[in-house]
Formats: sequence, structure tokens, C-alpha cells
Amino acid sequence: MNTPAQPAESSKLERSLGPLTIWGLGVGYVISGEYFGWNLGLPAGGTYGMLAATGIVTVMYACFVLSYAEIACAIPRAGGAFIYADRAFGPGVGFLVGLAQLIEFVFAPPAIALAIGAYFNIFLPDVPAWSIAVAAYLMFTALNIYGVKLSAAFELVVTVLAVGELLIFAGVTLPHFDLARFTAEPLPNGWGGILPAIPFAIWFYLAIEGVANIAEEARNPQRDIAFGFGSAMLTLIVLALLTFFASVGVDGWRSVVYDATGAAVDKPLPLALGHVVGEQHPLYHLLITVGLFGLVASFHGIILVAGRATLEFGRVGYLPKIFGRTLPKRHTPAAALVGNMLVGFIALATGRTGDIITLSVFGALTLYAASMASLFKLRRAEPELPRPFRTPLYPVLPVVALVLALGCLGAVFVSSPEVGAVYVALMLLGGAGFAVRHRGGGT
Repeated sequence: MNTPAQPAESSKLERSLGPLTIWGLGVGYVISGEYFGWNLGLPAGGTYGMLAATGIVTVMYACFVLSYAEIACAIPRAGGAFIYADRAFGPGVGFLVGLAQLIEFVFAPPAIALAIGAYFNIFLPDVPAWSIAVAAYLMFTALNIYGVKLSAAFELVVTVLAVGELLIFAGVTLPHFDLARFTAEPLPNGWGGILPAIPFAIWFYLAIEGVANIAEEARNPQRDIAFGFGSAMLTLIVLALLTFFASVGVDGWRSVVYDATGAAVDKPLPLALGHVVGEQHPLYHLLITVGLFGLVASFHGIILVAGRATLEFGRVGYLPKIFGRTLPKRHTPAAALVGNMLVGFIALATGRTGDIITLSVFGALTLYAASMASLFKLRRAEPELPRPFRTPLYPVLPVVALVLALGCLGAVFVSSPEVGAVYVALMLLGGAGFAVRHRGGGT
């Protein structure tokens, strides 16, 4: 059994999270995907292609979550997929899966930060979007360093507000749904447009697996993590489909991708709402202001979970030991959080939201496939492992999740070869570093 040892006192996390808070974190990690990002898949897929991609991805995530919850409840550790792969296949595979997890969680926040800047730019056109993104990073990294209990409470509040805003948005726009506009240019690139739309459909749900990374901070992880996964996933499926139909149905897909200048932008909901009430209407400004909570919820939540993933790498020596320590009084991974923020600043400097999203998706899909393989291996190798939650319809659901994850990974490589090359380079560099340390007797 290869699982890294239990954390020392200097790296322990505080158990303070209950089931409602875990639901809030699970939805909060993901909910920005309803506010931006998904619309960037429409030029390739059109209405039908993007809808088909979303359907495929929704099935994958539903099967994945119901399967992943089994190992998350059985092995409640902050390292999540890294710990599971290490236990199932040994340190080499564990390291690569952990690296993929880091790529997902560390590169998702910069994309969200750019969207926060774009939304704020509506009200503060003279303030550069990148400066708002940097300010957001500094503010929410500091909040996470201060303490997980306050961070989680804040996350629950902003998540509830974000869910409420999406429901209000749907209530305002759905009465203006026009089937002819919704189905206009449904397949601009034929059914082949589904493939390049997949990474943006994944953005609807990306990071839901972060619930596993806060298992070590749950008061009753064996019970609460399964509840958090299931309730969060159900909430997100409803919100994703509601947002898609409510946005595109107002004036067609082009109106939620391009602004008046013809540039693709990161704010589909304001574009759709502007067609219904006008940009000067008080309701427009109210909903856009509240809508920022959706972006903040995911940004803050993924910063939290990324800190836990980096902490676990530091604990076992794959990163400098300072990243594996928590503050003595606050029990938060300050060094890990600051390190992730600095990497985020580098990504922000590129300004390439779509590519950053796609890079994060590569890491996520690798994690999904490897986690399903870990589930199968642990079922065979450790049948006696206590499993408070067992995957329903096993092995059908994890097989479906595994096949779809691998299929989506291949599709994203085909549609985004340049970003795929960057991802492969990062994985190869990390793997080479691990091999050198391993041969030299390192951890």
C-alpha cells in the first residue's frame, strides 16, 4: 500500500466543514462555468453542436461523480486523485496524476480572474481588466490564508447568491425565448464542430471533483462527501441546461459570443440580458452586479482547493517542503496558496482565456480517467477497504466515465493541438524531474 503517511501536526488541516458547506463548495467551485467560458464553444459547435457536447459531458460527469465519491469517502485526504492513484499504482503514476490535478486547479483560477476583470470592466471601463484580476487574486488568496472556516462560510453565501442570480436571469430571459433564433446556424461546422466544443462544455462542470480535496476538513467525511458530490452535481446539471437555453434562446448563439465590435468576449449573460432589458435598465445593472458572485464563488473556491492539492505535493516532497506546511494557528497552507497565485499571475499575463481553459481541461480529463482506473484497481487490490459509499451500478458507471473521459481527451487533443503540446511538455518535464529525484533517492 503506497499511500503517503498521515500528515504531521505541522501540516494538519482543521475539520470544520458540514454537509451544507460542502454542497456550497462543490457548486461554488463550478458555478462560474455558467457565467462565462461555455459560450466560446459556440463558434465551433453552434447551438446543436454545443448542446450535443454538453450532453456527452453531462453523462460523463454524472457517472464520474457517482464513482469518484466511493474512493473520496474511503480515503478522505486533501490530495484527492493524487492519493488515490499513488495508493493504486504507486508513486510514479501517483505523481503524474497529481501533476495533472495541479495543472487543472492552478490554471482554472486565472481564466476566471480574467472573466472577473471583464465583468467589472462593464462598470469601470477605464480600469484595465488585468489589474482587477490581480487585485482579486490578492484579496482571495489572503482570505484563504486567514482561515478555512471563514473562507467556507463566505463561499456558501456567494454560492447561494450566484444560484439565485442564475434563476432570476432565467426568469427574465426565458419569456423571450425564440425557437427560430435558438436554432439559427445550428451547426456552422457540421457535426464535426462537437469536438472543439467539448472543452467549453466541460467548463460547465470543471472542478466538481474538488469536493474530494476538502474531505480532510469535513467533520464527517464518510457521510458528508457523498452528499456533497451528489447534491452539487444535480444542482449544476439543472443550472447548466437552464443557462444555455435562456441565453442562446434570446437572440441566437452569436449574440452571446460577440460584442458590438465583433470581438469574442467572456460575458455571455450580460450580452443576452442586454437584448431583453437594454444596458441602461436598472435590472441589467442589478443582475450583472449580483452575477459577479458566480465568478467570485468559483475563483475563491478553486483557489481554496488548489491550495490543498499543492499542500499534498509539498507534504510528500514533490515540491519544496515549505509548500507542505500549514500555519500553526490558522491551519491553512499559506505557502501553497501564495505559490499558486504567482503561477496564476504568469497565466494572466497571456490574456488567452480560451487556451487557459483548455489547458485546465487537459489536466481534468487526465484526472478523471486515472481516477476511474484507480477505483477499479482498489476494488481488486483492497476489497477489505471500508467503503461507506459504494458506486451504484458498478462497474457500468465507472466504465462509462472512463470511456467518455478518454474520448473527450482525444477530442480536445485533436481540436487544440497547440495547447495539447504545452500540456504534454509540462507533464514530460514533471515526469523527468520525478525520475531524476527517484533515481537519486529522493521522496
